[in-house]
Amino acid sequence: MSTRLRVGVFDYGAGNLHSLVKVLETDFTEIRVATDARDAISDVDALVLPGVGAFAPAATRLAPASAAVADAVRNGLPCLGICLGMQLLFDGSDEGPGAGLGLFSGRVTQLSSARVPQIGWNSLDEVSDAMLRESALEIAYFANSYVCRPVASDAAFVTAWSEHDGDRFPAAIRRNMLVGMQFHPEKSSASGVRVVRAFLAASVTARDAGLRPWGRE
Repeated sequence: MSTRLRVGVFDYGAGNLHSLVKVLETDFTEIRVATDARDAISDVDALVLPGVGAFAPAATRLAPASAAVADAVRNGLPCLGICLGMQLLFDGSDEGPGAGLGLFSGRVTQLSSARVPQIGWNSLDEVSDAMLRESALEIAYFANSYVCRPVASDAAFVTAWSEHDGDRFPAAIRRNMLVGMQFHPEKSSASGVRVVRAFLAASVTARDAGLRPWGRE
């Protein structure tokens, strides 16, 4: 590859990003961790919203640049949202105040289960995304109390499902190069690492082909 893929990682300031950054580091990537969302989307080829922290403080940190981030993604910037990062792609959360990016329509609600949080391995089903299938990811590591509930029209973008104590929820969602994963791929063994690397490879292809805006219909 002629140039490295520049990946911006937005650090909400809530946890250690070491394991995620380690997975993102390859011989063709350049990782830029930023505590300001504006810096995380400045002069990069892809954006990662990590899965550490609670919704309200993360939304507060994101708020000054939320419109710019949403516009960048709608204009084709590849984006991977992990756990909390996936939840920030939606309109809002019952976990706390603050607005999400609204890139998917719907709200984040608590798991309807007596056992919350969900911590550990869980299976994926109805997997439709080749990025997941080709990585042979059948079970993944979750650490969450809240899940995304897309409205009916956006449920079509769900690419994998999972279930916890009878509550069925989206495990992954994708629209073009906007990808959300409720699980932690960086903690999901070799197949999870392959999923992250597949996203990075697809981001290189998107960059080299020219970013394609999509907007909201």
